[in-house]
Amino acid sequence: MMNFMKKTKNYISVVIVICLCLGFAACGAVNENKGDGIHKEELEMMPVPGETNYTDNEQYSEIKQNQFVLTEKIDSQAFSLKVDTAAYSNIARIIKNSKMPPADAVRTEELINYFKYDASVEMNQEHPFAVKTFIGESPFAEGKHMAYIRVKTADIDVSDLPPSNLTFLIDTSGSMLSYDKLPLLQQAFSLLVNNLSAKDTISIVTYGGTSQVLLDSADGADKEQILSIINSLEASGSTAGAKGIQTAYDLAKKNYRTDANNRVILATDGDFNVGISSTEELKEFISEKRNEGIYLSVLGFGTGNLRDDIMETLAANGDGNYSYIDNLTTAQKVLVEEMGANMFVVAKDVKANLKFNKDFVKEFRLVGYENRLMSSEDFGNENKDAGELGAGTDVVVLVELILHENAPVTDNNDLLNVCIRYKTVDDGTQMELNVPIANNVADDTTAEDKSDFNFACSVAAFAEFLRKSEFIGNATAKDIADLARENLGNDAKGYRISFVDLINKAAIIQ
Repeated sequence: MMNFMKKTKNYISVVIVICLCLGFAACGAVNENKGDGIHKEELEMMPVPGETNYTDNEQYSEIKQNQFVLTEKIDSQAFSLKVDTAAYSNIARIIKNSKMPPADAVRTEELINYFKYDASVEMNQEHPFAVKTFIGESPFAEGKHMAYIRVKTADIDVSDLPPSNLTFLIDTSGSMLSYDKLPLLQQAFSLLVNNLSAKDTISIVTYGGTSQVLLDSADGADKEQILSIINSLEASGSTAGAKGIQTAYDLAKKNYRTDANNRVILATDGDFNVGISSTEELKEFISEKRNEGIYLSVLGFGTGNLRDDIMETLAANGDGNYSYIDNLTTAQKVLVEEMGANMFVVAKDVKANLKFNKDFVKEFRLVGYENRLMSSEDFGNENKDAGELGAGTDVVVLVELILHENAPVTDNNDLLNVCIRYKTVDDGTQMELNVPIANNVADDTTAEDKSDFNFACSVAAFAEFLRKSEFIGNATAKDIADLARENLGNDAKGYRISFVDLINKAAIIQ
């Protein structure tokens, strides 16, 4: 090389050769560490690409926002009581990259239910959950009220969780070839695997151009084998998602355990491009699978071609839940801290119906849950699929109310009745719980109840802000951030204060 440089005396060539050498050295370093994945510190520090069109190819199901309804025309509203949190971490990812999220990416109930709520709840001995309610004036809309309905299932210690028969279904197609997809996925699954035990059974299915079974019913304590397979995965090929789902369900059914939580965990960017790929076809396909007693968890990854619409459809119709993993902090929250809520079902096909007292309530508007609405007939139909609630789950429902100015004096001063129907996990018995909400503040309402109410209202207002909704009223981002900051509560994990930071970030880029 030196002779070459002496002959040419071309200093530009020297620079080129040095750069090439450094490039080869870097490639060699990557190859040498192949299979280790990217370390946590690297993933947390890596910036998301900042192209101006990086969400252009992402697809979301349309949301037609709920409007106010006159009770003299319609006095009830039914919906599936389901908890997903994908929308919050997804819109956080977009905002942190100095973009405003598409309106259809903002599913208000998923933002509200991303958070835990503090007030203590006395569990109902006849049902696997308790219901707590609160009526207060809307913090942002003068003359309006907000009904706060909290459904809380009992917490469960990880050591008391039943065994699991888990089938990891991992997308290894070429679309996963990005640091925030397969490498992050590998690190996220490592967190989950490290919390498994000998009572658990693990299988691994991958799909790219075709689907492959890489592990069949291994002992959950064999972490080295499981992690070795996960960390050796590489992304290539097309995305035959439906074929992978079929293989995973077949394997989960073969290994079905009556004593266990039987679940497929799908990790993907949702970009199916071979076989069944439309949301309607996938809805029919996955609906057939939910009757096999196998639950579904969907974990979304990545930026640019995210098919949120497909993943939401799979979770909604496959007796499952949907989370979006944007970094390892979220992975820790979803797969470790909230393992019970996301993995272990305590009530099936949970539906809620709100019946309004027309003497007191002039108009109502359900906040969020647009993609979960159902008819009164479906609410009464025991065969109608609905949401599943897991151990340690908080579900919060907000309903905006316009009350009559001169309500009559009656013996019944309830504003509305909350009816919750569900099926038991063990034998599918249909159960029902009714909770009236009175037209006054209950005596047992605590400071924590009021703080939870205010914080939930701030999250709902932020959703309206992001959607540029007519229901935001005169509230500004500062108003929303101030209310959230004043109601941080017991924010041990820092999720609420991070929410305040997110509001301030959105205010800058709006």
